[in-house]
Amino acid sequence: MIDFLRGTVEHLESEYVVIEVQGVGYRVFCPNPFAFAKKEGPVTVYTHHHVREDAILLFGFPTREEQRLFRKLIEVSGIGPRVALGILGGGTPDHVISAIYQENVTFLTKLPGIGKKTAQRMILDLKDKLDGLSGITMQTGLFAAEPEAGNAEPWQEAKDGLRALGYTESELDRVWLTLKKSGEDAGSVDVLMKKALKLLYVAK
Repeated sequence: MIDFLRGTVEHLESEYVVIEVQGVGYRVFCPNPFAFAKKEGPVTVYTHHHVREDAILLFGFPTREEQRLFRKLIEVSGIGPRVALGILGGGTPDHVISAIYQENVTFLTKLPGIGKKTAQRMILDLKDKLDGLSGITMQTGLFAAEPEAGNAEPWQEAKDGLRALGYTESELDRVWLTLKKSGEDAGSVDVLMKKALKLLYVAK
């Protein structure tokens, strides 16, 4: 079982990142590979080693929290690794967990690959199994921001995150104009960050 990799970013694609570890390149499928675009030097990718009859795959995440949530998600009937990646790419772990705790089917069905029945199964199977995965706790009643209400200005949140990665104001303004012109200026904070990082990486 490969639990994490520590190495340098060798290559990026829309679905995966290649991490070089001591001369070996590992292809790791990620919710947002472009989040690693600005990383310099060694990076740590927390992985899930998935084995099936026709393939051995690695799925990777920047945090332990995302890794653990991914593993919980694929325990739900009807959710495979690809769908679980889409869920993590479409909403932050706190928002996904909050939606499950609050039984917010509307939010969950907006995530890629999730229909109403699967959303209901997620709630039924995971509601009592997510304590400790984030700052949200059932016991204290402390929840992350309501997923939809907290999403009023997702670009501003995405912009703050991108600025923290080292991108300049002018770079981010150009990307925002490109997103608006292409009609891709909608979505959650994570979705917008993924779109923006892809454009920023291509422009390098």
